[in-house]
Amino acid sequence: MAVLTDKVAVVTGGSSGIGLAIARAYRDEGARVFITGRRKEALDAAIAELGEKVTAVVCDSAVPADLDALYETVREQAGHVDVVVANAGIGIEAAFGEVTEEQVDALFATNVKGTIFTVQKALPLLRPGASIILTGSSAATRPQSGLEVYGATKAAVRNLARGWAHSSRRYGFRVNVLAPGMVPTPGLLDLVDADTRDQAKGIIPLGRHGEPAEIAAAAVFLASDASSYVNGSELAADGGVAQV
Repeated sequence: MAVLTDKVAVVTGGSSGIGLAIARAYRDEGARVFITGRRKEALDAAIAELGEKVTAVVCDSAVPADLDALYETVREQAGHVDVVVANAGIGIEAAFGEVTEEQVDALFATNVKGTIFTVQKALPLLRPGASIILTGSSAATRPQSGLEVYGATKAAVRNLARGWAHSSRRYGFRVNVLAPGMVPTPGLLDLVDADTRDQAKGIIPLGRHGEPAEIAAAAVFLASDASSYVNGSELAADGGVAQV
């Protein structure tokens, strides 16, 4: 039997890349899935592929009112939530010495503020035993030049999971971080040039980049009952680059 049968999952930033791969994997494992994105046309394309078991909601995770509308849609259509994947995030290359206030505000608004309110606003809908998954990054511990601020936002995400894990008993959820390494997605291709991506293979112990489907497989594990005693942890899916 599919491991997520009858579960309801919310995946923010689910219109492309890793978020889309997670939504696809959850659908295939039997979940009813809600995805978000800021661009309706990208969401429409995702739904054309994913089909009727997936619902798209236009939502900017940095805007709390958008998240209110998202969870109202989930409440009306599904009534509860079993899995929240706070995946929406942005990356901006900002060389030290040239970082702007606008870049800092944008990165922290989406990656940190958005994660906080994606989870907090889900609390009234969570069923006992719900799994919360925060998308981190190997950049939290091994940031590349120009990605220091981005890495700082992902380090904050890791610390949120550590803190929220103490609330597990009160709210009845588990919370963990899924930390991908370099995975070719539209966002990464815009952020990291081809030469840098090729050079990165040389420091990845597995000698290659990851695939979105590999990150999605880890997300299925964290959402499923197979990880029922995993809480407050970080699952690195980075080929070993930030581990050794």
